[in-house]
Parts: sequence; structure tokens; C-alpha cells
Amino acid sequence: MTYFTDFNISEQVKRAIQEMGFEEPSPIQEKAIPAILTGGDVIGQAQTGTGKTAAFGIPVVDKVTEAQHIQALILTPTRELAIQVSGELQKLSAYKRIRILPIYGGQSIGHQLKALRQGVQIVVGTPGRMLDHLRRGTLHLDKVHTVVLDEADEMLDMGFVDDIESILKEVNDVRQTLLFSATMPPLIRKLSRKYMVKPTTVTINKGEVTAPLIHQLYYKVLERNKIDSLCRIIDSDDVELGILFCRTKKGVAELTEALQARGYLVDGLHGDLTQSQRDVVMKRFREASIEFLIATDVAARGIDVENVSHVINYDIPQDPESYVHRIGRTGRAGRKGVALTLVTPREMKHLRAIEKEIKMTIPSQEVPTIEEVVEKQQNSWKNLIEETIAQGGKEMELFSPLVDEILETQSAKDVIAALLKMKFSTENKGEDTGYSFGETGADKGMVRFFINVGRNVNFTPKIVAEEISTLVGIPKQAIGRIDIFENFSFVDVPESAAPFVYEALRYSRMNGARVNLSPAKPRPKRDRSPSPSSARRR
Repeated sequence: MTYFTDFNISEQVKRAIQEMGFEEPSPIQEKAIPAILTGGDVIGQAQTGTGKTAAFGIPVVDKVTEAQHIQALILTPTRELAIQVSGELQKLSAYKRIRILPIYGGQSIGHQLKALRQGVQIVVGTPGRMLDHLRRGTLHLDKVHTVVLDEADEMLDMGFVDDIESILKEVNDVRQTLLFSATMPPLIRKLSRKYMVKPTTVTINKGEVTAPLIHQLYYKVLERNKIDSLCRIIDSDDVELGILFCRTKKGVAELTEALQARGYLVDGLHGDLTQSQRDVVMKRFREASIEFLIATDVAARGIDVENVSHVINYDIPQDPESYVHRIGRTGRAGRKGVALTLVTPREMKHLRAIEKEIKMTIPSQEVPTIEEVVEKQQNSWKNLIEETIAQGGKEMELFSPLVDEILETQSAKDVIAALLKMKFSTENKGEDTGYSFGETGADKGMVRFFINVGRNVNFTPKIVAEEISTLVGIPKQAIGRIDIFENFSFVDVPESAAPFVYEALRYSRMNGARVNLSPAKPRPKRDRSPSPSSARRR
């Protein structure tokens, strides 16, 4: 086992690390720090949340001296990340007399100019503002010995490649270049070949990213009940601070509006916000005056808030790397985190792809029932009632005549129960899935579906059972009778799974064929026995 004390770094930096509460390095730190300390160029492939800031920050701070010129330059895609990295480096340099300056757009350039004139050793900033200083002649990079490109793939995605190249051309040729990126697209590889000398590559596998402090679960939900399912999940869990991820800006706006209407403390973050609006939202989130931040992947770039207890994928990410990137925003700094994903029947394939990539099976959990939510909420309701009584005031006195009138004919117990029911009903929906398949000719507790293809597309009972099990996430053993005919088929599934089967397979593909699925019409009693040409899975 490796400890920070094992690294060949100064006592000042070791002392700062100890005061920050770190003992054992994370996988990326254990691999990257020794490689960087050799003085050669290094490529680190690691997602947000793996401890990569300290992976380059520790050797950079250790190498920098008190000489009054810029010695290290760190490029980041966003102002949030620049502030975050600068703050981390300041902690690491607590016992060294060096200055770290974050420079980014939206901040007074006058303040930055004054700090640069006074002398700084490490500059952390966004490419745009750094170029601005270079054009003004206020940023001198001829004595820089270390350059760090942090979240390089994000910077390229945001269109900063030309800016990065312009900056690198101004930096001292004799330097150490460190590049950290979650992914390694061709453009990143091209950049590394052009500006790095025989770099050492260090990577960590996705299993190391997601384990062990992040508890992952997924909930199978119906598309039409998605918001109601989300509300039950967050009402039944102990959320300190959470990030909710949506796929689109429109999705963020709609979910923010829906949850605010239900009384949740949430706010949205998306690309259409101005920088000042974004700053206000982030300030509220960091101060925990809102419980959930709702964001797209793009809008959440560079966000790193240590006490995020939950990450919830309201929309499942399109690729495994985005999943790992998202959930890495919880479970920070030795804390435990929870990553929850809502999966609709049509998205089961995406989930299976994520599981395959991260080399683990994500366990499923049932959406909490109303009874479970009520039980969980009882204490908070009780506290709210007691606090309201303690506060008293004229508002309470306004209701006294009505209270007296109601209590003349009703018991206090019934009145309180009715009020709680009214309160609960405005916040939560019932169990109704919105589907009623009626009588389909299946046995009790089952629903029979008609599929518009059969042996003509090489259907077999085994293929049908495996497709339904994979797409819907129910055991093959739970699937009932399967009858395959020449041009159509029938399948019986448990009533509880029927809505999920319906949403997953309606207008989908099975065995490569486009299919349509609909509730079966009950056959006359004389036709209940299977046709000789049918096949049965038993």
C-alpha cells in the first residue's frame, strides 16, 4: 500500500496534504505523481472525481520555487474549474511562500493585472482570458517550466484547440507538459504528438473510478410516470445535496419547473444562462439554499462541490464515459456518495452497455411505494407541525373560528389525518401506471400480448423470452406462455411487468425485425387450446 509520505516531495507539501486529511493516494495519484516527479511529459487519462487535481497539483506545487515569475501554467475549460483548481493548489501550498492566481473571463481584468504585476508563480485559467493577457503583454510565459492541460477533451469540445495552440507557442520550449483527459479522441492524440516529448501515459480503469465509495442503483420507471417516480425516490432518501442530470436544455427547464411547482428546492443550469445567472445558481447550490441542481452534461462541466451526496441520472447518459463522468461528482474526498439512474424500458440497452463498460452489474431497486414514502416523511411532517405551532402568530389565530367549528362535529384525530392526506396528495401521485390492458385471455395475474411477427422472422420461444428479459429486466422464468405462429405470436407476462413490456417492445425491434406489440383480444373458449402449429416455451 502506498502513502503520500512515500513520495519524493518536500516536507512542506507532505504537511499540507496531511492537514487536508489525505493519507492514501487515489489510483490516478498513485500512478501519475511518481511519473510526473521524474520530469518527463505525462498523459493522464482519468475522469472528474478521481483526484486528478492533486495528481498534477502535488508535483507542480512541490517543483515551484519562491522566484518572482510565472513557473507553472494550468489551462482549464471553465471558470468554475479554474477557481476549483486554484483553491486546491492554495491548500497544497499552505507551507510554501508562493502565489497562485486564477484568471478567467467575467472577473475584473484590473484585479488580475495588479496581481500579475506583484508577482505570481502559478497561473490557472481559461484559454480565452489567457490569450487576452498575452495580447496585452501582461502575461509572460518565457520562464514557465510546467504546463498542465486539465480536462483537455472538454476544452477541445468547447472549441479551444486554436487558443491552446496559440498559448503553447508562447511558452518556454524547455518545459514539462502534463495533459489530463477523460477520453482520448484523435484531436487530443494529435495535440500530444505535436507538443509533448515521448510522454508517459497513465490510465485507470473505470472500475477504479466508480468504486468503492459510490453506491450505484437503478430504478426501472415508466416514461409517463417518470417525474412521480423521481419524487418518491428523493422523498424516501436522505439527500443532503444532489445533482440531477437531464439530456437536453429543454429537459432541464421542464424538470426544474415541475419540481419547483411541487415545492422542491431546485434550480436549473443550462447553456442559455448568462454567466451572472450561472454564478447566482452555483452560489445557491454551494450554500445549500437549494437541494438539487438540475443540469445538462455540458452545463455541469467544471462543477466540483465536495458535499454532493446524490447524483441522479433523470435521463440515462448516452454513453458509458458520460455515466462515469457524472457519478464521479459524488463520493468526493473520502465521503460516501449515491448514484441513482432512472431507466425506462426503452433504455435498458443503454444500461447494459454501461454495465459492460464499467465491468459491474448495477443493482436494481423498486420505486418506493406510497406507504414507504409516508413512513419516511412522518418525522419531517411532525417537526414541521411542531415548528409551526411554536412560531404561533396572527396567521394561526385567523383559523381559530374554523377549527372550533370543525371540531364540534369531527374528532381531532380525523381532522389531522385529513389535513395530512391533503398535504400528501398535492405532493405525490397514486400507484396508477395509467395502463389498463383489460381482459386479454391470460391466466389470473398475467397479461397476454399480441406480436405482429412470428416464424416468418425466425422467432422461437427462446428468442422471445431472452429479448423480453434483456429489454425489460425481468427474469426469463417470470415469462409465461409463448405461442409462435407463422405471421404472429402471443406472449404472457406478469401483470406487474406488463406496462414495462408494453413500453419497451411497442414499435421496437426483436431479433432484428421491426415489431409492434399490443394487448391480445381474448379468444373464444372453444379456441383456448393451442393450435398444433404453435410452439410453447416449457
